Amino acid sequence: MRKFILAGNWKMYKNTQEAKSLVEGLSQRLGKLSDREVVVCPPFTSLAIAAESIKGSSLKLGAQNMYWEDKGAFTGEIAPGMLKDTGCTYVIIGHSERRQYFGETDATVNKKMKKAFQAGLLPIVCIGETLAERESNKTFQVLERQIRDGASGLSAEEAKKLVVAYEPVWAIGTGKTATPQQAEEAHKFIRQKLAEIYAPAIAEEIRILYGGSVKPENSKELMGQADIDGALVGGASLEAESFSKIVNFEG
Repeated sequence: MRKFILAGNWKMYKNTQEAKSLVEGLSQRLGKLSDREVVVCPPFTSLAIAAESIKGSSLKLGAQNMYWEDKGAFTGEIAPGMLKDTGCTYVIIGHSERRQYFGETDATVNKKMKKAFQAGLLPIVCIGETLAERESNKTFQVLERQIRDGASGLSAEEAKKLVVAYEPVWAIGTGKTATPQQAEEAHKFIRQKLAEIYAPAIAEEIRILYGGSVKPENSKELMGQADIDGALVGGASLEAESFSKIVNFEG
């Protein structure tokens, strides 16, 4: 049985004190959870204070990006070991905003994914189509390319721990959400492709999250789909009340 993951991607929001307040608010509302994982992904500047604030809670820490080298003259980048040292368990890789604004490609996503595992981090690899690609009936073509080029090359044990986040780009921050049926169709396709790459038994263990304007109002129906194993939440994760409602969806 795959355990649900609800991950909050804070993007470029929250200073250190705001981060501390948000994490403490979540801890108070959520208490101890055993049937689902909750991950907070603050900006780099707030990772340390978030790590301190989640001690004693069931929350886990994630980062929003990393580089594929252990160290070096890479101004402005951050190494996976630095994230691990800060207390991170997870790291988001290949978010559509990284692809759109910062030149992220399937090739760099693949390098970062492999390096994350080497460093003892669990990657949340993001894939998804744009509105133009969906309207051109290229959704499955795009997803297959992103999976084969960006999420392949792992050992069987690594692949089982991989987390994939399907985020239709047209639904991120727009208020639009894929219907549960659209989301499930994409998730089922993704799992089929992962089965072709790694084996059906392994694909059944890989958790696939949905991201794209997830809110308390739509979380229960989305999480009720057979191949949706959680959510990567943007805006609604910036407030303790709304994110805790998403986390506490009742299946």
